[in-house]
Amino acid sequence: MSAETSSPSRLERVLAYAAVTIVALAVLAFFVTLIIGLTGSGREILASGGWPLVVWTSYIGLPIGFVLIITLLIVNNRRRAKDNPRDARR
Repeated sequence: MSAETSSPSRLERVLAYAAVTIVALAVLAFFVTLIIGLTGSGREILASGGWPLVVWTSYIGLPIGFVLIITLLIVNNRRRAKDNPRDARR
């Protein structure tokens, strides 16, 4: 490993924070949906007002977070490959 450490780019930071935030919101929405579903009239509550948005957040949040994490890995690997070319090791 080289003595120089490169700091993550702004894009990498944004992707990391966005992925963590979206996954945390999706997990929180999932638990809220489960807790409300345990009540006697859970279906009626979840079907009215702003609750469908909470339900859909739990449905689509984790796949979006997964895509963001994969994108972050790709961006990070491309930056590292550019910083450490193979010819420098020989």
